[in-house]
Amino acid sequence: MSRVRHTSAVRQRLVALGLVGLPLLTFPLVSLPGGEIGGVPGLFWYLFGIWGGLIGLAAWVAERRGG
Repeated sequence: MSRVRHTSAVRQRLVALGLVGLPLLTFPLVSLPGGEIGGVPGLFWYLFGIWGGLIGLAAWVAERRGG
């Protein structure tokens, strides 16, 4: 039963992470970054930063022990 609870808890955390991340990748917030950093548009930095952060957090949640 412990394994089922752990899987359910991980699944719930990943769904919550997706629900938190989704608004960060939609129009109102995506339109905010402007300018350039190192010749790369701020929008690219924002999108890849959020995307990478969500992937990193998802990996951390999935690999955590003793949750």
